[in-house]
Amino acid sequence: MAEIVNLRMARKQKARAERERAAASNRALHGLSKAEREKQRIESDRAARGIEGHRRVGPADGDGKGS
Repeated sequence: MAEIVNLRMARKQKARAERERAAASNRALHGLSKAEREKQRIESDRAARGIEGHRRVGPADGDGKGS
């Protein structure tokens, strides 16, 4: 006699496996390597320092009135 299969659970398992396969494919296509992530972090830090270097500094008391 054949094994009884719950079709609802089998359908959900199949859908779960398909989503995982698609996710793995997307990670391979769109993911960044460790070296790429590090390069991106360094570039963003460098840009932030450049912006800070051009920022105007107000008076010491910080009220922004200039006198």
